[in-house]
Amino acid sequence: MTTLFDPVKIGDIYTENRVVMAPLTRDRAGPGGVPREMAATYYRQRASAGLIIAEGTQISALGQGYVDTPGIHTAAQVAAWRRVTDAVHEAGGKIVVQLWHVGRISHTSLLSGGQVPVSSSARIAKAQTFTAKGFEQVSAPRALSLQEVAGVVEEFRIGARNAIAAGFDGVEVHGAHGYLIEQFLRDSINDRTDAYGGEIENRVRFVSEVMTAISDEIGGGRSGIRLSPVSPVNDAALDSATQATYNMVVERMAKLKLAFIHVVEGATGGARDFAPLDYGALRSRFKAGNGSGAWIANNGYTREMALDAVESGAVDAVAFGKPFISNPDLVRRLKENAPLAPADQKTMYGGDERGYTDYPMLDGKAA
Repeated sequence: MTTLFDPVKIGDIYTENRVVMAPLTRDRAGPGGVPREMAATYYRQRASAGLIIAEGTQISALGQGYVDTPGIHTAAQVAAWRRVTDAVHEAGGKIVVQLWHVGRISHTSLLSGGQVPVSSSARIAKAQTFTAKGFEQVSAPRALSLQEVAGVVEEFRIGARNAIAAGFDGVEVHGAHGYLIEQFLRDSINDRTDAYGGEIENRVRFVSEVMTAISDEIGGGRSGIRLSPVSPVNDAALDSATQATYNMVVERMAKLKLAFIHVVEGATGGARDFAPLDYGALRSRFKAGNGSGAWIANNGYTREMALDAVESGAVDAVAFGKPFISNPDLVRRLKENAPLAPADQKTMYGGDERGYTDYPMLDGKAA
């Protein structure tokens, strides 16, 4: 019987167990979106995860939506990430980076020259973002032109190339949580009338082009995507045909032989049954078209739920987010059914090593 603690092949990536560290925004990058040295310590401490998915990392300056988040579009950023990946690999871990463009979930104060955010459409989100002043209402966006859409696809391609140069084992594209890719996918946001709007096939076009470009650049076996089909986060109202839309997305991803699809089930950080969706039907479509691709589930999984999901064959791996913040040795704690340490909410976003690299191991020793 397969267990949560058995090895698994995720595309071209071999992992020691099926516990995945989900991407977690911590807002601790330095000037210019360059990861600080403490990021190498933070990720090395958590290298016992079968796979680490590093925090959302913007592919361009215009893709940034929160203060002090890292990028992967400059030489300095790539060099700093190399220190992180080297540290993880030296500790025996595997790590991919989450390529991120926030689209309309941004603020003019975060963008060079006070530019306005971009999106599929010019609809402002009823959402907040984290700026130098704290949480503020996001700014009104403008719709990308057709030429600009092609430019963003190329930025994703270059981001993947930079990720491999930085030593990552692969990439995950952030196609969830109401960010740019979902702003094209959902007709509750996308009101375009060109080749990227309207019917489902048009709305799926952008994510298909992004993932095709990335898989052409670094190989499908090192490429993955995160989806959140029904999550309402960042004012992403449900699509009018959610099942059909995401069925098509998964079918397109299967054709690219992606390493994995990482699915947030239900409302992010909330109810798992927020809205009806047949996740099994999605996985079946991926499995049917991609023999080596892994299905990674996420959102509110307890130890027991994770064990059952893997042992039953419903999923190939389970991603844990917040528990990894305060439990750098989460894999050991899950294996031994040991208590989990609570996280300090006050140090979740921004700051220094406190609440970042100072959480102890199970035996009380420093991580």
